[in-house]
Amino acid sequence: MAVKLEELVKAYIAIRNKRDANAREFNAKDSELKAELAQLDQVMLSSCNEIEADSIKTNSGTIIKTTKENFVCGDWDNFKQYVMQNDAIELLQQRLHQTNFKEFLSNRTDEGLPPGISSMKEFQIVVRKPSK
Repeated sequence: MAVKLEELVKAYIAIRNKRDANAREFNAKDSELKAELAQLDQVMLSSCNEIEADSIKTNSGTIIKTTKENFVCGDWDNFKQYVMQNDAIELLQQRLHQTNFKEFLSNRTDEGLPPGISSMKEFQIVVRKPSK
């Protein structure tokens, strides 16, 4: 059985290494393409701005100038107070911070899980290369 496990580990590491190499190659090529698209975006945005147009129709397709707006919080303490005072919980995303939640639970082992929370555990395998 040890021989079979030896071969499984060897195959596992080889496949993982190949996937990593493939991912690095893809990411490098994808980064180049993203950079090219960003340059084209800037040229097309400049064209829209020059002629004060929100869209430009061409035979190959239509350029549409849009506005994207993102909000960033620079003071979480004040914002949390605002959310609580205005009962505006919908301004937050609904997800748990896994590390913080585990730490929270570790200090309350006798209380169990809070209402509405369930836990899913699964076994995983970790394979490490031999140390040199």
